[in-house]
Amino acid sequence: MSGNVLQPTAINELLPDWLAEDNPNRFEHTTPVTTDKMRFLTEKYAIPIPAPPQMNNHGNYILSLSQLCKWLGERAEELGVEVYPGFAASEVLYNADGSVKGVATNDVGIGRNGKPKESFERGMEFHARVTLLGEGCHGSLTKKVMKKFDLRRDCQPQTYGIGIKEVWEVQPEKFHKGEVTHTMGYPLPRDTYGGSFMYHFGDNMVSVGLTVGLDYPNPWLSPYNEFQKLKQHPLFRSVLEGGQCIAYAGRALIEGGFQSIPKCAFPGGALIGDSAGFMNVPKVKGTHTSMLSGMLAAKATYSALSGNSSDGTIFLYEYEDALRSSTIWSELKEVRNMRPSFSTPLGVYGGIMYSGLEAYILRGRVPWTLKHHSTDSAATKPASVCKKIEYPKPDGEVTFDILTSVSRTGTNHEEDQPVHLQVADWEKHTADAWPKWQGVENRFCPAGVYEYIEDKDKPHGVRFQINAQK
Repeated sequence: MSGNVLQPTAINELLPDWLAEDNPNRFEHTTPVTTDKMRFLTEKYAIPIPAPPQMNNHGNYILSLSQLCKWLGERAEELGVEVYPGFAASEVLYNADGSVKGVATNDVGIGRNGKPKESFERGMEFHARVTLLGEGCHGSLTKKVMKKFDLRRDCQPQTYGIGIKEVWEVQPEKFHKGEVTHTMGYPLPRDTYGGSFMYHFGDNMVSVGLTVGLDYPNPWLSPYNEFQKLKQHPLFRSVLEGGQCIAYAGRALIEGGFQSIPKCAFPGGALIGDSAGFMNVPKVKGTHTSMLSGMLAAKATYSALSGNSSDGTIFLYEYEDALRSSTIWSELKEVRNMRPSFSTPLGVYGGIMYSGLEAYILRGRVPWTLKHHSTDSAATKPASVCKKIEYPKPDGEVTFDILTSVSRTGTNHEEDQPVHLQVADWEKHTADAWPKWQGVENRFCPAGVYEYIEDKDKPHGVRFQINAQK
């Protein structure tokens, strides 16, 4: 499900023979990109527009990131690396001097009531001189480390997006292997940043999705339903109709870019990948920068440990220096003004014009750096001042209700275990959120986890609940 278009620069450096025919352990699940298309969508038309140089996918590969990570894990294990899939790190451990000592995994075998079951096993502690956090977007341990060491003190707030995607098996005559299409415009309103994609890969497989910046102002907007509208556009419906949707997923995206990169090193460790915010938003790619950051952190760790035989705290100064000298830094700096240019009063049209100027002429060589707004949540307007959005009912062929989509995620877990989403004060949350945003939680979640239920016995006539598997 985690398909992407991979820029292979980092993996080529790490494993030059990863695709070599004479390598018996080569990765075999790639589809070379053959065609690049960029379209601006209106409700009925797909208008060809020039693709900026950053979106040139010549030499890139469409693949499943899950398959690639599994393959990389196997290669690591061959070298003696211990990999623990299925174990979540739930706690940061600290030394007496406040430096990071390692992490602890969560306890398993706990019932829904919070009490140990017969299968209970205590979580494990992993101690290390250096701990690298690569949790992806908005990781729980990363947030704790950022707060403890004030890593965001010199950067702008991080901004986020949500990506919603399906994988389809389409009719052979509609399949164009290696074709990559990106779009802007419809179905999103002009004050909302986002875009869509369609990748043809494998055998008659098509990955289709929509990304939406979480700084959208209208709380009536539903990213999930905007995605359903997208699929009714002739560009997409002409490909999907007659096919079969086989998988669905959603994930958070990190969009702050260069302005939002925090301090990455801290006493006893460092942030890598999306934990640090290395996604190139205009390029719609972050795997290559994440992988390179891990390689730089590994080299800095080896250097620091090799030159330090004492038991003192390790600080990866070399990693911070290496980042600033790397293509990660230059790449993100060059495009730093593109994403925030969409947050001006001119909206998507102003963003397209300015980004085109940056992409083709300025290339980041300007003395100014545009700022993000404060936080995504601060951009959300009260529901009372926004137009309510009515979405069409799904047709069951190309568009689907949210429960049908969730059934295609493959998400399943033991019923008798604690719910990991917690609300400190249910009544206070409802009192703070419902009057202003009228149930925005119902609409922003692409899995129907958060819900307001009518309840006339409550002060606001509704009750907030979290839907967990039972």
